[in-house]
Amino acid sequence: MIASQATPYSLRGLVLYFLKLGTIGFGGPVPLAGYMERDLVEGKGWVTKDEFLRGLAFSKMAPGPFATQLALYIGYIRSGVLGTTLVAISFIAPSFVMVIGLAMLYQQYGAMHWMQALFTAVSAAVLGVMVRSAYKLTKTAIAKDKLLWAIYILALIVAVALENEPIWMLLAGGVVYMLLRQRPKSISTSVFSFSPQLLLIVESSAPISTTFFEMFWYFIQAGSVVFGSGMAIIPFLYGGVVQGNHWLSQRQFLDAVAISMITPGPLVITVAFIGYLVAALPGAIAAALGVFLPVYLFVIVLTPLYERLAKNAPFQAFIKGVTATATGAITAAIINLARHSSMGPIEISLAIVALILSFAFKIPEPLIILGAGILGVLFL
Repeated sequence: MIASQATPYSLRGLVLYFLKLGTIGFGGPVPLAGYMERDLVEGKGWVTKDEFLRGLAFSKMAPGPFATQLALYIGYIRSGVLGTTLVAISFIAPSFVMVIGLAMLYQQYGAMHWMQALFTAVSAAVLGVMVRSAYKLTKTAIAKDKLLWAIYILALIVAVALENEPIWMLLAGGVVYMLLRQRPKSISTSVFSFSPQLLLIVESSAPISTTFFEMFWYFIQAGSVVFGSGMAIIPFLYGGVVQGNHWLSQRQFLDAVAISMITPGPLVITVAFIGYLVAALPGAIAAALGVFLPVYLFVIVLTPLYERLAKNAPFQAFIKGVTATATGAITAAIINLARHSSMGPIEISLAIVALILSFAFKIPEPLIILGAGILGVLFL
């Protein structure tokens, strides 16, 4: 049941919402999750706070891009398989079309200074927007629980040190909180088998040719084994796309990541840009289908089990611990991104201004991103 709806729920309304979010939702996984909380929990009342937090934990435990997992999870709990399918299409399609357009432009003008300046400025502004969204998610997930704060801080430190979001850390956070807050008398062993059973061992470094089906298989591997935010898939792709298969140069790969950051929707849509540079439109389709199909299947197959377990008190405690750990890992991802961004004084200033405009003045994120891009072209 959906409690205290501000506006009546409809599948059409949900699909239109995710079509809009996929069209104007800038900033990557952390801001996208923040928008979903703001609009669907606090605004429309179509998702309860508890459902959102369960979705947050589910999206961090299952492999695949975090924001897409969360969107598809919401589609499933509201309207089943049909909801998941329509949300997937509406959320992913807008950014896919935009990335293909940008890939065409890149092939013509990619080496020009103005485009590089645009990427640099937008990346800095996105970082500022991400900080605000991480702050809001932390407030929602942790509140005033001191134990959750301790788990959050420890997860943040570990994720910053490892520069990764290992699944064992998420599980450990859940188990520790559950054991300290609830005695697991009746909890199913499914709690502990839920995430490990998703781990798939694949060989990703062997060079493969660039036919449609072989590219499709490579990106299925990427979507199946990488946990966390869209940024988490970047090192995996770098190993296969640049170092293993030599499809792109390092400069082209970094530009692909930048393009994904200046387009709305899921950050992992960078795979469509990579696929287009390698094998034109068929390559882009193969890459996008490959990376998003595992996400879709995991949501459909595992959400029913997850929702049944969610009524169990020890499992609820487990989810709270996982959510706190995941939130710490999200914050760590922003810190690691800033550490490796090689920003100069101008870029740092842009990030700070974007944070202030977003946090203090509530300026819409698309306007901040657009303004940063214009400034970058004019002055960088």
